Amino acid sequence: MNSETHFVDHGILFPSSVPSLIHTLIQFQDPILAFCTSLSYLLGVCVSQLCKEAHSVVAGFSLHLEKNQVYNSFELKVVVRKLQTERKLRLDDSVITMGHITNEELKEIENFEREDKEEIRVEPEDLSRIAPWTKQITIRGLIASLLIGTIYSVIVMKLNLTTGLVPNLNVSAALLGFVFIRTWTKLLEKAKIVSTPFTRQENTIIQTCAVACYSIAVGGGFGSYLLGLNNRTYQQAGVDTQGNTPGSTKEPGIGWMTGFLFVTSFVGLLALVPLRKIMIIDYKLTYPSGTATAVLINGFHTPKGDKMAKKQVHGFMKFFSFSFVWAFFQWFYTGGDQCGFVQFPTFGLKAWKNTFYFDFSMTYVGAGMICSHLVNLSLLLGAVLSWGIMWPLIRGLKGEWFPANLSESSMKSLNGYKVFVSIALILGDGLYNFLKILYFTARNIHATLKRRNLKTISENQNQPHDDLRRNEVFVRESIPLWLACAGYTLFSIISIIVIPLMFPQLKWYYVVVAYLLAPSLGFCNAYGAGLTDMNMAYNYGKVALFVLAALAGRNNGVVAGLVGCGLIKSIVSISSDLMHDFKTGHLTFTSPRSMLLSQAIGTAIGCFTAPLTFFLFYKAFDVGDPNGEYKAPYAIIYRNMAILGVQGFSALPHHCLQLCYGFFAFAIAANLVRDINPKNIGKWVPLPMAMAVPFLVGAYFAIDMCVGSLVVYVWHKLNSRKAGLMVPAVASGLICGDGLWILPSSILALAKVKPPMCMSFLSTK
Repeated sequence: MNSETHFVDHGILFPSSVPSLIHTLIQFQDPILAFCTSLSYLLGVCVSQLCKEAHSVVAGFSLHLEKNQVYNSFELKVVVRKLQTERKLRLDDSVITMGHITNEELKEIENFEREDKEEIRVEPEDLSRIAPWTKQITIRGLIASLLIGTIYSVIVMKLNLTTGLVPNLNVSAALLGFVFIRTWTKLLEKAKIVSTPFTRQENTIIQTCAVACYSIAVGGGFGSYLLGLNNRTYQQAGVDTQGNTPGSTKEPGIGWMTGFLFVTSFVGLLALVPLRKIMIIDYKLTYPSGTATAVLINGFHTPKGDKMAKKQVHGFMKFFSFSFVWAFFQWFYTGGDQCGFVQFPTFGLKAWKNTFYFDFSMTYVGAGMICSHLVNLSLLLGAVLSWGIMWPLIRGLKGEWFPANLSESSMKSLNGYKVFVSIALILGDGLYNFLKILYFTARNIHATLKRRNLKTISENQNQPHDDLRRNEVFVRESIPLWLACAGYTLFSIISIIVIPLMFPQLKWYYVVVAYLLAPSLGFCNAYGAGLTDMNMAYNYGKVALFVLAALAGRNNGVVAGLVGCGLIKSIVSISSDLMHDFKTGHLTFTSPRSMLLSQAIGTAIGCFTAPLTFFLFYKAFDVGDPNGEYKAPYAIIYRNMAILGVQGFSALPHHCLQLCYGFFAFAIAANLVRDINPKNIGKWVPLPMAMAVPFLVGAYFAIDMCVGSLVVYVWHKLNSRKAGLMVPAVASGLICGDGLWILPSSILALAKVKPPMCMSFLSTK
């Protein structure tokens, strides 16, 4: 027996170096530094093993979705997204929507699930061989979920605190989960240790748990409504600004942030559980993202692997390594303010001063490869319009439009125009899509109920056999109604007690009303997401923000609005995400009980890891500096929304209201033009939500993402089939490699280790 301890039951391998690691961690007094060091150790072990074994992993599949056309796992994602009525890019504050809805597309979506089931008939799932729900959640699966969720929490937290732009990483999370467990089972096989088979149900549980974990970092408000409560954001909003009341602050803290996430997140898990059968089986809602994930996982577990999937894994690991090494190399040149490749004046110093430069960020190049050309070009258009035209012109009006003695960071100066014009675009786009989805949801509910009145019993007998078997599994292990109702009531009572104690400005009766309305709001959002794949939770949160800020009054309005926004947003968003997961479980024969439990476990893990990850950045970097890398733009945006709700338009700088009217109208007009006109015209209309981001953040990341878009365009021109295969894998590798470097760089920053040199550029006169 060697120096390693083996546990055959669950296939867990603990190296003998762990005790020495624990002994080292005990000596740390800073919990953040201890957390980072232990996480870096675990990730280092994991990555080294993955690099050795990745070439032997065959993780893929092929599906004949069209005649003579074979799609692998990543290409399938593209095909599925084409069938969606809306394509989306996750933002810290909202959702960017692309395209418009047609009746033909809706019919395609309704038929997609059935077509998919008819195609994947390689090996029908034997219901007698499906493990009971208690066996579908494994220790190795939870460990893999913890690692993936933590890695992605770091990545999305960086994106949240820099620009607020977060691409959808669910596909790469599913791929990583598959690679982790397959690599682990191969290692055990080489060590001659028997391990349990890796099933599609376990793969689904891993993906669900990991996504639930890092979703807390995405939507927990760390870059928006919670960070908007700190003193720095209060000062940036202007201490003399009417409505920005002194004392309306709360500094970030691991304790209260963790508690707030726990009391708000778990209510949303149980809000719509009693309606899961109605929405998944009776209404047959598509949930395109959930369907795409299910098809991906089902394909992973077909008897024949696909050689193309091996290329995807190889490409992911190669560009992951390149991105990590490149980030490490860049670190050596950042030994001062505005140093390194991230401040490289690509187009000259004058353009650099107006934020037009390429900053060599592999994260945003990868994000640009994932996002559509329309999103990237809309970002560039917004950057040119704001930093290329508007801000230089308004800066020249200093002394006329705003006092010349004010700094540009003041809300009564240039920064006020940046913030409020961004808010106008965001609110215009959000309001239009909010009303559109409400109308669309109501129309389809009415049509569904009308069709159900005409149904006969024979229709159930005419359903495909696979549909009946999936329905049987989905209904067989049901979640008791009393458990969902009792859990929702219990967590609501806890929240009604705890939240007013944390934030006295938000009265308990506001919280009671919020939880009484939450199931209805969650149903509307989940139903709309099932039809269009659009999660409108942040728009519900904005409505709550304005209403509560106005009701609570001048003294309490800002805090009540920000906290109430997070309360409503969490309930509505998590309940919608759970329905997506239920759809995935329905198509992969995974028990609803195990899905709910894995979502709860992932949410609980996220409630711990997300605040720790946030404080990793908060302690190591200058978060909230308007001139730094971690601007956290949505913190100031959300605080000013709350001030707007309290004070009204008197909070705006001179002539800013007229500009806001214009851009608000532009946002609505652009959406109308896109929806009313044919696709060949609508596809060229820019996206107002995407345009709003560079108005406040700057142009540099838009250039990065356009570089990624250019790479995809050229690659498709040279070899379209290979591009469709490799682009998502390469993009995920670039994002993950650059994101993973955050951990060691944060440890170095916390340990006061500075880079050895500074590379900067100065003008010569």
